Amino acid sequence: MVFLAATGRAFLIFLEATGRLALFTGSALSHCVRPPLYPRQILRQMIDIGYYSLPVVGLTALFTGMVLALQSYSGFSRFQAEGAIATVVVLSITRELGPVLAGLMVAGRIGAAMAAEIGTMRVTEQIDALSTLSTNPYKYLVAPRLIAGLTMVPLLVVVADIIGVFGGFLVGVYRLDFNAASYINRTWEFLEPIDVISGLVKAAIFGFLIALMGCYHGYHSKGGAQGVGAATTNAVVSASIMILVWNYLITGLFFSTK
Repeated sequence: MVFLAATGRAFLIFLEATGRLALFTGSALSHCVRPPLYPRQILRQMIDIGYYSLPVVGLTALFTGMVLALQSYSGFSRFQAEGAIATVVVLSITRELGPVLAGLMVAGRIGAAMAAEIGTMRVTEQIDALSTLSTNPYKYLVAPRLIAGLTMVPLLVVVADIIGVFGGFLVGVYRLDFNAASYINRTWEFLEPIDVISGLVKAAIFGFLIALMGCYHGYHSKGGAQGVGAATTNAVVSASIMILVWNYLITGLFFSTK
């Protein structure tokens, strides 16, 4: 009976958290499409998410493309299929590695910052002060972050795709002695619009999930500095898990074969 009670208690806690997240998401989405909006807050969040995340996303994409080219060469050389390296690099980057790695990097950087900032405002009663001043916290704090995450992460992924493919090109031409023109032709030959579009759709959903998890855990944090730390950790972990889960779901939607 003790085991059944513990299992039931955990299941009820899970249902309560799921319902609270669903209500938070619905309310946040409604405030994203209804005026008034705060353009200065949206612009500020766009700069924080997009511009200041460029270095970490760019470096991650560059070395991922370089390592992917080296590993592909090491494996394909056993089957005399070295000519497929350019295709493998561009498809892997645009379909999977670009969106997922950019999302994880942004989740670690931005998701934690959002949860810490909003969580600090919650425990110091600044959010209550906003309500007292007739400013809706959802419109002022949550909606700008959701809009910025939804719009800026796809732009980051475009940059990550370009840099990642360029990293593979550098290794292929200057380390593996491929012909530059031939490598570029092989890159473009098998790349289709759906490959890039699927990656950008993933990026938009990942950006929304990152902002949602950061805002949700920060908004519901409690217990002082310890609660803010727990909210920050939970925001990063939950955003990372959601990215991996939704990556599978979207991949199945775009590329499933019957």
